[in-house]
Amino acid sequence: MSDDDTRVLGRCPDCGKRITQAWLLVEYEKDTGEMGIWAECPVCEDVVAPE
Repeated sequence: MSDDDTRVLGRCPDCGKRITQAWLLVEYEKDTGEMGIWAECPVCEDVVAPE
């Protein structure tokens, strides 16, 4: 696992577990111009938008 893979994206809104870059699934641009992400929570195994 590289150092970039350990960068924290945020926390799971369901269980609070930290989600790292290694779990990133999709990056996208919102209508507001901000970047959004979807990632898999390694604990819940759900796809979430890390907070």
